[in-house]
Amino acid sequence: MSGRLSTAGRAAVAVLLVAGVTPGAATAARTGSTTAAKASAACVVSVGSVTATGAVAGKRITPGAVTADKEDVGVFPAGAVRVSGSLSVDPDVTGYDASITGYTVLGSTMYGTSYLITLDGVVDPTRPTHYRVGGGWGDTTFFETTRYWDYPDPPNLTTQYQLRTDGTLTRWEMYYNNGNNPRLWANKQSATGFGAVKTMAMISQTATYDTFLANTRGGALYTIRLPRTSPLKPVVKKVRGSTWQAFDALVAEKCGQYGTMLVGIDKDTQSAYAYAVGHANGTATVIQGLGKVPASFADPVYFRWQIRPGDAQMLFGE
Repeated sequence: MSGRLSTAGRAAVAVLLVAGVTPGAATAARTGSTTAAKASAACVVSVGSVTATGAVAGKRITPGAVTADKEDVGVFPAGAVRVSGSLSVDPDVTGYDASITGYTVLGSTMYGTSYLITLDGVVDPTRPTHYRVGGGWGDTTFFETTRYWDYPDPPNLTTQYQLRTDGTLTRWEMYYNNGNNPRLWANKQSATGFGAVKTMAMISQTATYDTFLANTRGGALYTIRLPRTSPLKPVVKKVRGSTWQAFDALVAEKCGQYGTMLVGIDKDTQSAYAYAVGHANGTATVIQGLGKVPASFADPVYFRWQIRPGDAQMLFGE
């Protein structure tokens, strides 16, 4: 099951959720490389990918180890997907093992994607659904959906972010209103000046801002905080000045109470490296290298797997 939790894994996470504990939360990330390395031991990053044949795959990465999951075959046409936001897994679907939803760019068109996994662990061939959001997405270099919901408390916020080749970062808000007159892709806001950014990963979701960690083609590493206020006014801080240019994809997950486990993927060498990142604070941010990930990364598109909104732990890396 690509990037999804196995039956045993879902049960283990369910126990943690009921107990009010999220994976990795027992160890808070503090300053100092030794502490950061210890905190990472309880952390896992679920890296999803779309293969050249259109299957959806996944790897669960912990420091020094990888578990690869069975591919979900038949989700997309071969070679069609250019960019994917995170995919969300709902393991509680009557008559099925799981439901998968998210947004993907095929060619120059954005689609909302959903598919079902049967109890036999394969894609239901009658149910892969790709509904057209709209055209004009051919210059998209990065896309992500952020879902903030500290279940069961309000607010429940869903926000879409796009980065284009001209360096424009755009945000939309999704107002579902429990199905009553929903307003989707609303309140469009944009900010320019991000032409040097190569890729990004979400590291914080809060009620008042989202934060991404971004690398540039020149090798720098920055945090980009995006307050939920209007107009959109990003707050950019340099974290490192060099050596980060190789990564074509970044995938992050919460590590401890305040930190992040980060995986950087280099498509040229088909390799990836893991890092424990302390709570982001500009150039004072602690980053501990965890070494090369022992696996090959040959797929054209990468994204972050996450559990359904309400159950997913909220990132708080900045």
